Order: sequence, then C-alpha cells, then structure tokens
Amino acid sequence: MHPPPKYLISKYGDPIFAIIIGLASTAIKINRIEKEQGHSTQETINAARRRFKRLWNSFISK
Repeated sequence: MHPPPKYLISKYGDPIFAIIIGLASTAIKINRIEKEQGHSTQETINAARRRFKRLWNSFISK
C-alpha cells in the first residue's frame, strides 16, 4: 500500500489554493450580508475599493 500524498497540489500550490478559497468564501459571505441589508453588489464592490484604497494609502504614507 502506498503512503498518502503529502500535498494535494504541490508544496507551494496548496497554500495558494487555500488563500484563494478563503478570499472567495469571504467575498461571498460579505456580499450575502450586504444584500440582506439592501445593498447591491456594485455598492459592496465600491465600498470594498474605497476601504482598500484607504488601507493601501495608510501603508504607503508611513
């Protein structure tokens, strides 16, 4: 009998895959919550862009 594989994809592919799945699930959850509050998907995307720009600018200005 063969030993189980160490990685699903590869040594570096597994963490990248996990990050992508985590970000996608977070985006889906945020979008669902925002829709329940009456916001459209476009409004949610615009708010996320504003927050990301603010965060990015705070890192750049240091």
